[in-house]
Amino acid sequence: MSISGDPEADWPSWRVGSHLLPGIIAVALFGVLAVIVLGTPFGSPAGFPDDVSIVEHIGYALFNIDLGDADLRGESFLVAFLVIALVLDAALEGSIMLAERDDYAGGTVEEPRQPVDGPAEADGGETE
Repeated sequence: MSISGDPEADWPSWRVGSHLLPGIIAVALFGVLAVIVLGTPFGSPAGFPDDVSIVEHIGYALFNIDLGDADLRGESFLVAFLVIALVLDAALEGSIMLAERDDYAGGTVEEPRQPVDGPAEADGGETE
């Protein structure tokens, strides 16, 4: 039984428009990726030999040091390691530069800043 007496009045109305386009694209992209992933044949897992230290080989691979072991080969990560180190160093130095406290008042680029005389002047108060 309908509350208003009209059975079609109780159904929610669909707002169809361009606001649905991002959702439709996302669902389509999900469908494409699902078909690709489910259709990809994965080989059986090979595993690692029992007598090889994987952690040691990862450390040597990070610094591009060749162990000469034919059992476990890896890629060189030296360039990526150095790039990440430089980016993190630049971020650290930038954050220190932005966080420096400025204990000087006044001054422009042309004339150097002068130290403030006393705590009252430093926070804008009057001196006695």
